[in-house]
Amino acid sequence: MSKSRKGDTGLNTSFKEVMDIRGGELPSENDVKITGHDPVYSTPFKISETCASVLAGIGVAAADIWEIKTGKRQTISVDTRHAAATLNSSLFMQAPDASGQFTTLVNKSHEEMLAMTQPWPTRDGRWFLAHFALPNLKERVLKVLGCDPNADSIRKAVAQWDALDLENAIDEARACGAMVRSNKEWLSHSHGQVLASKPIVEISKISDSDPEPFPTGNRPLSGIRTLDLTRILAGPVAARSLAEHGSDVLMIAAEHLPQIAEHVMDTSHGKRSSFINLKTAEGLEQLNNLAKDADVFSQGYRPGMLHGFGLGPEELAAIRPGIVYLSISCFGADGPFSHRAGWEQIAQTVTGICHDGHADQPCLLPAAACDYTTGYLGAYGVMLALARRAREGGSYHVQVSLCQSGMFIHRQGKTDFPDTGMGLAEQELDALRVESKPAFGPLRHIGPVLKMSETQPHWLRPTPILGADTANWLDRAS
Repeated sequence: MSKSRKGDTGLNTSFKEVMDIRGGELPSENDVKITGHDPVYSTPFKISETCASVLAGIGVAAADIWEIKTGKRQTISVDTRHAAATLNSSLFMQAPDASGQFTTLVNKSHEEMLAMTQPWPTRDGRWFLAHFALPNLKERVLKVLGCDPNADSIRKAVAQWDALDLENAIDEARACGAMVRSNKEWLSHSHGQVLASKPIVEISKISDSDPEPFPTGNRPLSGIRTLDLTRILAGPVAARSLAEHGSDVLMIAAEHLPQIAEHVMDTSHGKRSSFINLKTAEGLEQLNNLAKDADVFSQGYRPGMLHGFGLGPEELAAIRPGIVYLSISCFGADGPFSHRAGWEQIAQTVTGICHDGHADQPCLLPAAACDYTTGYLGAYGVMLALARRAREGGSYHVQVSLCQSGMFIHRQGKTDFPDTGMGLAEQELDALRVESKPAFGPLRHIGPVLKMSETQPHWLRPTPILGADTANWLDRAS
């Protein structure tokens, strides 16, 4: 792999860690090229280089599958600045305004949520971040704090608490929030130690089954069927990445579930969408029938929740031998925090990214690096598991988490960056944007940035309207 800068080993380290999950020999410099380096955004953490390494890993996994199918290898390249654009891709979408000119989308309610979801000082000299993303979680947090839904009221309410007491109260209310910790503090915590003992992607063989050759087709994942039960943000990115390489992705949602419109629009390229209510016997039967003919099942519920619906990994492996089951969570499946809900900002808060990035006070990253990195790692793990299924058979459980990704980013070290002038120029973004025509109107958005010599990633269809498609599978040859 090519070095981004003479003497800089951070990028090499992150790519090697990604390749450790795959095993075998590292690709040669002629096979994989990662160009450019951080800083791209105003943060000392190497979020762009780390993302580029994971995208390169996806390329290697796709090339492995292509070699299984055709006997041919591919060359892969990723530009670090292009990878950086994907970490904020929903912010870079454009739609026509009243005059027909493409302009960046603005969601005022989402901006208000982000203004509240910040680290605030506590009574005991610590800092605490509560999350206000969805209406149900927002209501629970406000009930614990006893305050109004605005930044000033939240700041004053948090200042009345000791940080750990507030964290425990938020947990008991099944809301979402965490005390700001340094990375050193996190790694000494029992939950941090559990995650530190695990790889960035866990791939477990959970049952035996016959090998399954990849379906025919002119893309690595042609004919591979993916059920996507995820929302906001890592899970949808994982399934979108599989669609980039040819998978038929059926996104399952329910009309009663809250969503964030911009994230849905940006993470659904290449997918189809159907509504199924798992709380009804009819919906559960419908989903089970789809799962029987699926190759990949991706879900982002709290660990253990789907077992109550008969949709846990072992249960699905029993009805569909050979299934690749992807679980995405904030805290992972094991450890004292595994039951907790979490988001991008929570992962930054507990793993030390929020605490260690700036000297004066805790600060969130200027991009959703944990979410997108986790999504890409999930897709990478699925593709590795599909290759194993083709070679040796079996059903597999792939697990990734936002906190694991935060720890992965943190251990790549830091780089110097100026306080101002960082980011991506509009001219750079325009060169990366593609135009698509969903049923609700045209969009300009960041296209796939991974480059492959034989099977260039792309989406076959535009982002769908939620629930607009029939809940069935396309023909394997489609």
